[in-house]
Amino acid sequence: MPNELVPTCVFRISDELVIALARVLGEPVDAYVNGSQVWFTEGDPADIALEWRLHPVAGYLRPDGIDTYDVFPSVALALGTGGTPSRAPAALWDGLEVFPAFSADIEPMTLASVAGAHLGVQPDAVGMADHESIANEWEATKGGVSIIARLIHQLSDAV
Repeated sequence: MPNELVPTCVFRISDELVIALARVLGEPVDAYVNGSQVWFTEGDPADIALEWRLHPVAGYLRPDGIDTYDVFPSVALALGTGGTPSRAPAALWDGLEVFPAFSADIEPMTLASVAGAHLGVQPDAVGMADHESIANEWEATKGGVSIIARLIHQLSDAV
């Protein structure tokens, strides 16, 4: 039986993206030891709940002396105020993935339009993603692959 495909859009990491996430979505609602940062929004123009997941680089290592829940806020604050973060965003995260938080019916290009308008930054790729195959590979390599690179490879339409 084939895996479920999920409408997905991806933003490659940049200082601009981190600042936009902090400005628009605020602090993550959850942060993981593996480096992932997560936000949820509801009631966007498509009237669906979206999950916004900042994915770590392959082999992610948390900066010394910074708690898991403080990594994103400290990096975003430094960037937003012209300071120097503990590590550059590209050393921590590969990019942001946005997808329906629940099994919502939305076209990938509509999702990309909504997410881009919400953040004020346009996504780099959009299409249908097989989350299960990427998660299986990521777990099998103990976080040794880039989730964002795998997503971009799967997504059929570049924005």
